[in-house]
Amino acid sequence: MRNRNSFIGLVTTLVAVSTTAQPLPRDYPNKPIRVVVPSPAGGPPDLVMRMLLPHYSAQLGQPLVLDNRAGAGGVVGSATVAKAAPDGYTWLSTTASHTNTPPFNKNVPFDPVKDFSHVTLLAQNFGQAVVVPLNSPAKNVQDLIALAKKQPGKLNYASAGAGTASHIPAEVMKSMAGVDIVAVQYKGTPEGMTDLIAGRMDVMFIGTPVALPLLQSGRLRVLALTGAKRWKGMPDIPTMQEAGFKDYDLINWFGLWLPAGASPAMIARLHAESVKALAMPEVVKQFDVLGLEGVGSKPADFTKFVAQQSAFMTALARKIETAGK
Repeated sequence: MRNRNSFIGLVTTLVAVSTTAQPLPRDYPNKPIRVVVPSPAGGPPDLVMRMLLPHYSAQLGQPLVLDNRAGAGGVVGSATVAKAAPDGYTWLSTTASHTNTPPFNKNVPFDPVKDFSHVTLLAQNFGQAVVVPLNSPAKNVQDLIALAKKQPGKLNYASAGAGTASHIPAEVMKSMAGVDIVAVQYKGTPEGMTDLIAGRMDVMFIGTPVALPLLQSGRLRVLALTGAKRWKGMPDIPTMQEAGFKDYDLINWFGLWLPAGASPAMIARLHAESVKALAMPEVVKQFDVLGLEGVGSKPADFTKFVAQQSAFMTALARKIETAGK
């Protein structure tokens, strides 16, 4: 999600590279690389990494193996990487849930800032799509809010876990509109989408890469996008701001990490390879079609960004928790 203020930049001091980090081996990589994606196959972070995977493999000269480790809103997969050796053979590729999930969950076994080496911000989107089943009486966001006000606690929204990009926008909407829509937690986005399409859920916030083909195939209805700007891939879909939610501007982002302690040389190498992969014409085209913008930020900038996001989400979690009491 987009950073709204600097919050506490001093958090960035927590991410200094470990003094025990080793130089980049001359023969790196000399074996397959595992890329952990802490969500099921078919979800937004999975789609993004699958687009980049062949280019990383070609550039590095080794196969990259995708390891989908879903569960607990991304905690299971991310924790796996946090415990791995910082030798460049275990990567983490995930979304804003990396910083969003921990503040909303107790006993998360890692710190999203201190326990990882921050390589680059890969991409960002134009926001989550607010989607409902085709048989929903809600034709727009105003209809959805009206239904929720008429039936407090009766509507449900599908969530991939507390702190995920399917949870935060929904909770912000609920808070701003003053409505009670119940969260139903799923293992990941695909499972929630299955029940939404079947009409067992009333609404869900999903990434545009997932929403677009379902919209085009007539399997769901998109009510709005959570970013501040309309997306050309869905030119007729209004923003939440246009739907009456002033200052509502929440986007999803995708990043690449290594375990804490990776050498600066390793981080620099993988940042450079990421920039090359993101610049590939076919990747640019695929991203554009799916409503994604490639970024490829420098490691230092990404480190600061992650720290700011973590601070922002911690404050938001406290606000939501206080409001719920």
